Amino acid sequence: MKILVYEDKVDLAEAAARDFARRAGEAIDERGRFAVALAGGSTPKATYETLARDYAGEVDWGRVHVFFGDERAVPPSHEDSNYRMAKDALLDHVSVGSVHRMRGELPPEEAAASYEEELRSFFGEVTPRFDLILLGIGGDGHTASLFPGTAALEVADRLTVANPVLKLETTRITLTAPAINAARAVVFLVAGEDKAEALREILEGDADPRPYPAKLVRPDGDLAWMVDRTAARLLSRV
Repeated sequence: MKILVYEDKVDLAEAAARDFARRAGEAIDERGRFAVALAGGSTPKATYETLARDYAGEVDWGRVHVFFGDERAVPPSHEDSNYRMAKDALLDHVSVGSVHRMRGELPPEEAAASYEEELRSFFGEVTPRFDLILLGIGGDGHTASLFPGTAALEVADRLTVANPVLKLETTRITLTAPAINAARAVVFLVAGEDKAEALREILEGDADPRPYPAKLVRPDGDLAWMVDRTAARLLSRV
């Protein structure tokens, strides 16, 4: 695991965009395509905007295949949709090979089952292996839509589930921990002082993942935490 600290959100977004472009190039050279799962949130959004602005000519976008780590139960045009955010920030500005969105307009159980079928169809593997999964964290320690104390934390035999989140009075669609941990690389993008306490607990606290589900992310491949200085202020190891 690598922990990389950047001065501010701008530096973080630039470094994350550069890392995305590098990983895309390596995957395309080695396997002919780059399968990436995008995250929602303001820090990933800044990364996508930097990619569209500064790296449009440095990635073979036609070989990039875009998926999502989670989605809200809203249609794709809704302002809360992770797909809409990624579309506005990146996908409207580059021509990717394919986009595979979670269908938040469907009943969540149906949307989750449909997405799992789509993953298996695309990858053709028992356990699909993304080249890169981008993630963030919430102040409560959740990642994707794996929230503290929710049923999805215990799932071991599914790639995608509908996860009821009682405190939000909604159900989210999310990749499961086994699907995330099969990735060749997982990169967390974390910025802001409001994430500092959760980040310390995830990286240096008790081993129990139920209060801080991001602890469940232990991929077979690379794991990197790209964080700004305010988010990292409570860490002892940086």
